[in-house]
Amino acid sequence: MSEVLDDGPFFHGTKAQLRPGELLAAGFPSNYRPEIIMNHIYFTALRDGAGLAAEIAGMDGTPHVYEVEPTGEFENDPNVTDKKFPGNPTRSYRSTHPLRVIREVHDWTRLSAEDLQLWRDRLAGIRRGEGGVIIN
Repeated sequence: MSEVLDDGPFFHGTKAQLRPGELLAAGFPSNYRPEIIMNHIYFTALRDGAGLAAEIAGMDGTPHVYEVEPTGEFENDPNVTDKKFPGNPTRSYRSTHPLRVIREVHDWTRLSAEDLQLWRDRLAGIRRGEGGVIIN
């Protein structure tokens, strides 16, 4: 496990409507590729990163960003750290342990309609096998 140098606060973006105290856990379909069951739950220390994840999630509903608290060990997300970016500039993490919802946050930056379409096109390309990385 790599060293994690971040104390948070941490955020998770989704279209699911959640309440404080609820737990988010691995073992469910990916927000981006529902045919994949996730072994980890992903989160970030960047509100807008969580907002991006919420906006491009493949499920129906309104995007939400939640402040979350890891309930166990976590690690740097290898999908966006040294694999694609040196270090962890996206401050993205993953855990096999649940995340506890602390509260919903509302002060995150929404994508423009044009940027949202670019991300949707990128996701469609990944689903077609054209490669790429999704920031969780």
